[in-house]
Amino acid sequence: MLGVVAVSWAAPLIRFAEAPSLAISAWRLTFAATPLLALALLRGRSELASLTARTWGWLVLSGLALALHFATWIASLQYTTVASSVALVTTQPVWVALFAWLVLSERVGPRGLAAIGLCLAGSVLIGARDFALGGQALWGDVLAVLGAILAAVYFVIGRRVREALSLGTYVGVVYSVAAVALMGSHLFVDTPLTGFTPRTWAVLAGLALVPQLIGHSLLNASLRHLSTPFVAVSTLGEPVLATLWAVPLLGEKPDWVQLVGGGMALVGVVLMAREEALRQPAPPDMVPAAD
Repeated sequence: MLGVVAVSWAAPLIRFAEAPSLAISAWRLTFAATPLLALALLRGRSELASLTARTWGWLVLSGLALALHFATWIASLQYTTVASSVALVTTQPVWVALFAWLVLSERVGPRGLAAIGLCLAGSVLIGARDFALGGQALWGDVLAVLGAILAAVYFVIGRRVREALSLGTYVGVVYSVAAVALMGSHLFVDTPLTGFTPRTWAVLAGLALVPQLIGHSLLNASLRHLSTPFVAVSTLGEPVLATLWAVPLLGEKPDWVQLVGGGMALVGVVLMAREEALRQPAPPDMVPAAD
């Protein structure tokens, strides 16, 4: 839950950054990756040395998916509202369920499928007005959905690799790959990386600290103990919280459509939580003794 709260601050903070979306993505990952990579090199050198070429390939693929996720989603916030962008990017459970079935053979029960359907319906309801408006708003929606698909790839790879890899090593490598990819992309696009106001630099540092270092790292930590669909569905609390933060900070007041959609997403989170509770084994002290 703490990870979801931390991640929900990303969209409102991004709106305060007076910088191109690609630069926001690059600096967010760079500021977050630097201390994590240093820690991984200091404390996880033996683990890094033992990684196979196959594992390195998965880590690089995960980092590239994360880089593309931020590049597309942060760009979407330039074209549509916080509520619509965050709601659509969190349709990722649908893609996670599909990819987890194809790659990890993780099945989703009837209650889980109902939760995913309810969350998806709520998210689509929140963003429905933008589809009707077309133009820039529609392009923002498309970018947000692309961000959802890429986030699903990132989640599924994390589930596969995190079973045998410590959190510090995983995020240190993956965040660094994403940062290098985003910084390197500026060699091919004509957007500035510097010259921003002090407030923008403070926002970039805040994005690295709260949504990235705290939020995403906690979500990655949970992947070792919880199923991929459950972690992904839990993040659907993000559009509700992000919409709430946007009211006092940005003056974006949700209407009844957004409120109903947010409520549907929250109900879906509760359903998926109950599904996960039924799938988890009971603790040792709760297992009845054999008479």
